[in-house]
Amino acid sequence: MRARRRSWAHPLLVLYAAENDTQQGRVGIVAGRWVGNAVVRNRVKRRVSAAVRERFAAITPGYDLVWVARAGLATASYATVADVVAQLLRRARLLRTERPTPV
Repeated sequence: MRARRRSWAHPLLVLYAAENDTQQGRVGIVAGRWVGNAVVRNRVKRRVSAAVRERFAAITPGYDLVWVARAGLATASYATVADVVAQLLRRARLLRTERPTPV
């Protein structure tokens, strides 16, 4: 994945994306020790996971996504986490645009 990946950064979160050989999307979430102790890291990963899950149906399939939490994410609200996830997905152009159905 390393050679084919691209990244987009925000002060709270980093998104790495690479095309995979399948038509399925895969997600990984990383929170290192710099984020906090085990309880804090798990809370951060659950929040990021929930925010990605909300938008998973709209994400273009066929990509491996790795989210890397930064230290400030430990004190951010869920609404902030969800906004950051959406912002990074838009910047990466991984959100499918919904076209209205013709009437």
